[in-house]
This record gives sequence, C-alpha cells and structure tokens, in this order.
Amino acid sequence: MTRRFTGNRLLVATHNQGKLEEIAALLEPYGVSVVGAKEMDLPEPEETGTSFAENARIKAHAAAQVTGLPALSDDSGIEIDALDGAPGVYTADWAETGSGRDFVMAMTKAHDMLVDRRAPEPWTARFCCTLVLAWPDGHDDVFPGVMEGRVVWPMRGDQGHGYDPIFVPAGQDLTFGEMDRWEKNRISHRADAFRKFIAGCFG
Repeated sequence: MTRRFTGNRLLVATHNQGKLEEIAALLEPYGVSVVGAKEMDLPEPEETGTSFAENARIKAHAAAQVTGLPALSDDSGIEIDALDGAPGVYTADWAETGSGRDFVMAMTKAHDMLVDRRAPEPWTARFCCTLVLAWPDGHDDVFPGVMEGRVVWPMRGDQGHGYDPIFVPAGQDLTFGEMDRWEKNRISHRADAFRKFIAGCFG
C-alpha cells in the first residue's frame, strides 16, 4: 500500500538543477519545499539498473539511507521506436563527454542513427519518467509516467533541458524546447508520474 507523505520538506535525489526546479514547482501547491542532493553534498550513486524504475530506486534509497529522510528520485529518458527504444535508460549517458554533458551531441547522435537506418518518419518516441519515493526503513513506492510523441529535426527551441528541442509531444506542434516551461510541466511525462505520486502520497 502506498505510504502517505505528511512532512513539509522533501529531499529530491538529483544533482540536475532543471529537474529540481520542475519538481519544486510541481510540489509547491502542496506546501512542500524541496532540497536537492547537491545542496546536501550527497554523492551520485552509480546507476547500474536496466530500467527507469531500478535506477530511480538506486538513487532514492541511497539518499534515504545516508540522510535518514524520505527521498524522492526520478529516472527519465527518451525511447525512440526506430532505434529499438534507445537511448532509454542511457539517455544521459549518450550526452557524456568526460567533462560534462553535451545534449546537442546526444541529439545529433540520435538523428544520425535515424538517418543511417533510413527510418521512415514520423519518428515516434516517448519520454518516460519513473518516480520512486524511498523511506529510511526500506519502504518505497513507484510511480511511472509517459508522454507519447515524435522526434523532429532540426532542433527547435532553447527552453527546457536534455532532448527537449527534438521532441514534439502528441497533439502539439511545438517541441518541449519551444514550450513555456509551465505548459511543459503541465503535460509532461514527469507531470504524469507526479499526478500518480500526488494521488498516492497526498490524496
């Protein structure tokens, strides 16, 4: 059974500032403030899972064990059908340069692979997000979210982060990179997961 969250401050096990800001905005109406893993000098655990849920569990449990606080983590990525679901759980890895992350490089890689495979358009894809709320006693609850859409080229827009400039959500004409961040937050894969999280833990 999903455990209710009754506190007013939540540790979010991410070092990604953009992700932290999205989560903070989504939780603000419920009177919950967030603190990020970076602020608490928490190390980033190695993500060895083969699914979004496994990686989110690794991060959430690591943070909860170190701090003794309930910890929320998410693992998210883009699955491109014509690339057999890649990059999937390796979405961030595709952007690694050794000295940081270059998502323009990662998006270009995805596009080049689609061209090399002569994949017919539309290049259907989805953003996936799995949230895990872990507690110091080892309990956790899992909340998956999905946003269907398609990959486009060239990149469009400078809003958002990650692969947002090449993803057009279903029923929309703008990429996530062109959308107002609040509109994106309302319809995104993370918002889908959050609706389930809120219903389960605050409802």
